[in-house]
Amino acid sequence: MAAKSTPKPATTALIAGMKAPAFKLPRDGGGDVSLSDYKGQKLVLYFYPKADTPGCTKESIDFSRLSAAFAKADTAVLGVSADPVKAQDKFKTKHSLKVALGSDETHGMLEAYGVWAEKSMWGRKYMGILRNTYLIGPDGKIAQVWEKVRVPGHAEEVLEAAKAL
Repeated sequence: MAAKSTPKPATTALIAGMKAPAFKLPRDGGGDVSLSDYKGQKLVLYFYPKADTPGCTKESIDFSRLSAAFAKADTAVLGVSADPVKAQDKFKTKHSLKVALGSDETHGMLEAYGVWAEKSMWGRKYMGILRNTYLIGPDGKIAQVWEKVRVPGHAEEVLEAAKAL
């Protein structure tokens, strides 16, 4: 009988200056999205725990509201959660989101970015997604990392960092 593995809390080993881990995910609207799709431009990669929950909705609406400003700064925005594509599509339509959404049901990319981790709520431990954001430069390297994001003002802060990059 195989030994049962114990989930370990993720610590984001990714820091500014490191090469961003490559990924290829199914995305909203069908098709796939990969890191190579953004070669030569900046990318904001934000991870959110669950589509259509209050904090995740606010965060995605904030990034969508600033989508024209991000585009002007030659910066694409991609939100990623473990929700299936069908849930991502519904979420995007319901809130008129203007950002791309990736689905990582297998958790491979989430693990590569250190955001699939043990969490705790009301004394209950469970595995879930940490609300982290990565700004990736046109060279494919991580320019800035935000961990344990607080949603209010976050999209604006990320936009300023993207403009400065």
